Amino acid sequence: MHKLVVLYPHPADPDHFREYYVNNHLPLITNWPGLLAWRYSFEVAAPKGEAPYFAVFEGDFADAAAMAAARASPYGQRVSADAANYATGGAVVIHYPVQDTTG
Repeated sequence: MHKLVVLYPHPADPDHFREYYVNNHLPLITNWPGLLAWRYSFEVAAPKGEAPYFAVFEGDFADAAAMAAARASPYGQRVSADAANYATGGAVVIHYPVQDTTG
């Protein structure tokens, strides 16, 4: 499995971020080809002090090629372009292969 993670720093308008993200941005995610599962949270916490991030998104793909194809697809391009409508604090995008340790 390959995981895509988007970390969102604190936006200028948290209420707008939440409303837009849930009602406009996440529906775009459902059209990504190859997306096996996804999850998000606005409850990002740190062990001490304030967390550097306001929200997090995780998407699961079969492998890196499936993730790359999804991001390059018309839906993936729409998702990326849409971030400017709510993510005023920017976004940090990372991805990695997941090492399964269940046996």
